[in-house]
Amino acid sequence: MSVPGPLVQIDRLTKRFAKGELVALDAVTASVSAGEVTGLVGPDGAGKTTLLRLIAGLLVPSTGKITVQGLDPVSDARAVHRIVSYMPQRFGLYEDLSVQENLTLYADLRSVTGADRDDAFERLLRFTGLTDFKKRLAGALSGGMKQKLGLACALIKTPDLLLLDEPSVGVDPISRRELWRMVYDLVEQGIGVVWSTAYLDEAERCARVLLLNEGSLLYAGSPQELTDRVAGRTYQIRHISTDRRKVLSEATKLDGVIDGVIQGSRVRLVLADGAEPPALDLLDAGDQSEMALTPPRFEDAFMDLIGGGFKANSPFAERQGAATHTVDKVVEANALTRRFGDFIAADDISFDVGRGEIFGLIGPNGAGKSTTFKMLCGLLRPSAGSARVVGLDLQNAPSKARGRIGYMAQKFSLYGDLSVRQNLDFFAGVYGLRGQVRKAAIERMIDTFGLSDKLIVNALSLPRGYKQRLALACAVMHDPDVLFLDEPTSGVDPRTRREFWTHINAMVANGVTIMVTTHFLDEAEYCDRIALIYRSRMIASGSPDDLKDRARAHGLEDPTLEDAFIALVEQSDRERETA
Repeated sequence: MSVPGPLVQIDRLTKRFAKGELVALDAVTASVSAGEVTGLVGPDGAGKTTLLRLIAGLLVPSTGKITVQGLDPVSDARAVHRIVSYMPQRFGLYEDLSVQENLTLYADLRSVTGADRDDAFERLLRFTGLTDFKKRLAGALSGGMKQKLGLACALIKTPDLLLLDEPSVGVDPISRRELWRMVYDLVEQGIGVVWSTAYLDEAERCARVLLLNEGSLLYAGSPQELTDRVAGRTYQIRHISTDRRKVLSEATKLDGVIDGVIQGSRVRLVLADGAEPPALDLLDAGDQSEMALTPPRFEDAFMDLIGGGFKANSPFAERQGAATHTVDKVVEANALTRRFGDFIAADDISFDVGRGEIFGLIGPNGAGKSTTFKMLCGLLRPSAGSARVVGLDLQNAPSKARGRIGYMAQKFSLYGDLSVRQNLDFFAGVYGLRGQVRKAAIERMIDTFGLSDKLIVNALSLPRGYKQRLALACAVMHDPDVLFLDEPTSGVDPRTRREFWTHINAMVANGVTIMVTTHFLDEAEYCDRIALIYRSRMIASGSPDDLKDRARAHGLEDPTLEDAFIALVEQSDRERETA
């Protein structure tokens, strides 16, 4: 039964989880309409998940009111659950059940039986492209396929309202576009969708956005209207002939610059309202450099609204000589191949990475990036080929090589039942740090990553941004020569992402070599060079601008790196079909 007006009405909604704690949501007033995507946007800890759970009737408001189709999610919970589907942030399926068994379980839970059940299974498997994977265990699916299965389970019974909590975290650009296509198909059927995200490029795909920060609603309206607020204040520094990371660092120290990021060979700046572009001679960008106006993005407007990006200097910038070796080729992959039975996960992959260089591995879920990564840092033995780090062969001298490496895993790999301090202490011991050196390293990491007020908190209960900070702290406390980062900022908000890259850029300036995998292609722009891995093989490599130039040659006028990624993958598919 539908009622006139908004699908969801939220009036001065406040949520506290314990007396005296900061509010998770503070007097939020907003609405959600049917037949459109509402983006729920904000940094880690902004209150996005809390709001979704309140709408779904999984939490009780402290004060204020919510109605869904005129129903109260608490007092009318059974009726609300019939018209609302919720896909949680964490994979809420059973990894030891197959795709078909998960669908069957959710059909049982939603009382979908008989012919309706058969029709739903056929429709959803076709809709998500999982028909050929019915017997595969959910735990064996790629990240993108897991999200599609989660979406299918949420749609076992067609809802009036679909709540998606960060559905694209850890999902490659191709799968992300497919998820959006599926969501737009649902919107055309009149379903209202709330899509929660920390990826601000996704906000531009929504009809309306609700922008949360620290529990408060900062903005509600169209993404374009907010973006227009920074028109005339976004610039690119082009034709930089010096170190673009140093140019960025110097620019973001200036009072009139509120945000800055690297975009391939360029540096993008957002200026404060009324500020003039900085003089290029202050930034030492080179004689040929120029400052050019560039169209604003939603992310620029978001950073303006929350007061700008990360501005502090990284303590790593003051640690001169962190990488003391003199090896030119710091990481070497020579015809790396890895087989699992008859399946080839990585096939004849070769490249090398120099001192103080950032090298990125990008590619779809399941392409072979993580397999290649694990072989290069000694976690997986190659079936053929060889890997060397700082001149050391990982098969002949694995322990010695690993001592020169820092590794931050894609999934949170620390000890959830240990506190923040206990994790730091444990990993200091693993890396052989003793006495005053150990104590100083731990205190340095606490100060660098702002962990002082979280030391007694169990790692598993930390917000995502703090989990990533702790994981990076544990990976670098022994001053490694090479740092391997596997999806380091997956699902992390833009401000925290800038903080991470400030530290990483400072390490690179001291000669540390960085290997990174990422699905967030704006982040891949920070790399000096990139290898695109697809179907276990390296199909393209070069600088971010090189890959965009290859896409431009295929008819795209001003491609993003995501456009280039998809164009190169599609080109590879065409070549395989004609081979």
